[in-house]
Amino acid sequence: MLFVVSEVYYPEEAATAHYMASIAEALAARGPVRAICATPKYDMAGRHPRGKESRHGVEIHRCWGTAFDKNRLLGRILNAGTASVSMFARTLWVVRRGDLVFLVTNPPLLPLFALLACRVRGARCCLRIDDVYPEAMVHAGLIRPGGILASIANWANRRLYRRMDRIIVLGRDMKRLVEEKLGYAGDKVLVIPNWADTDSVAPAERCQNRFLAQYGLQGKFVVGYAGNIGRVQAVESLFEAASLLEGRPELHFLVFGSGQKVSWLARAVAAAQLTNLTLAGLRSRAEQAEMLNAFDVGAIALVRGMAGAGVPSRLYNLMAAGRPVLAALDAESEVAQVVREEKIGWVVPPDEPQKLAGAILEASSNRERLKAMGARARKAAEEKYSAARILGLYERVLGGKT
Repeated sequence: MLFVVSEVYYPEEAATAHYMASIAEALAARGPVRAICATPKYDMAGRHPRGKESRHGVEIHRCWGTAFDKNRLLGRILNAGTASVSMFARTLWVVRRGDLVFLVTNPPLLPLFALLACRVRGARCCLRIDDVYPEAMVHAGLIRPGGILASIANWANRRLYRRMDRIIVLGRDMKRLVEEKLGYAGDKVLVIPNWADTDSVAPAERCQNRFLAQYGLQGKFVVGYAGNIGRVQAVESLFEAASLLEGRPELHFLVFGSGQKVSWLARAVAAAQLTNLTLAGLRSRAEQAEMLNAFDVGAIALVRGMAGAGVPSRLYNLMAAGRPVLAALDAESEVAQVVREEKIGWVVPPDEPQKLAGAILEASSNRERLKAMGARARKAAEEKYSAARILGLYERVLGGKT
């Protein structure tokens, strides 16, 4: 039996929920799969699906947990803690010797509890790392670098990694960081990137785009941002670039998403009286294709030092939409490597808005070059990052274990 353990799962629309549910459903075609998750609390907060149901061949077990505001630190800690304890109890109850548990790193306590349940029950354990701790927490400003909490988290995660049967990471930069923690390189750590939803997201003409019509952006060069606007997203650079380019009325920034930094960004835009940056709020995954096709270029921005600690999944659907990428992040990160390898955009330092503004001006000045980048992005999404190809990798790693 294969158990997929993830705090967020269907019907949530967060990236982790989408990917973990898709992996579980793909593997269900090869053998029995059960998902252990928490009740919805983020995108679908207030929705109350059944505690147990089947979907696309996967038997879903939902565990109780608090549902406080995730943008408040105490609320997020309580949500993560209660969900982790509840899911640990369920895993300990249902897992048996010889089973395989496939889990994800969020929230940080969940893998430690799940590993304990596996040890007690004699089950095997495979970890997918979405975020590397304590690095992700340090760069989010939640704990002090070099402090006691960071040291404890680093010690705990080293032990966690060493006790896993397999580890799946999302990028080459993450693989290097994880192997540093392990103290060796071998075949235990595998790179399996996230995928592009090439079936539901495809390039489309902008002339009929309803978001452009809604916000009066027809004829503008649109720099788009879509996704989480949390603590490690460097939206400050996006704001500063918009401020530097306010005198160019043909350029506009369109931002979709939610997260801890949304309120800061809204206040900053209002205080500066910026007219070239629109906050469009959180949209559903069903609207993703039209949202991305409203962009001329898509921006991805992370704070300095995040290379290896996380890999933004939004890259792959920007590529599926045939949109060039403005990557404001560490040069050695997976996103930067893909952008350079596929020749699909620009890479600039994460905290130099002048260079980001310069890249935007360069992008807007050569539409033919932009079109060629978009075509290469779509081609790479289809050939290297399609769901069929990436899910096939998961089937090879986990499918024989069900």
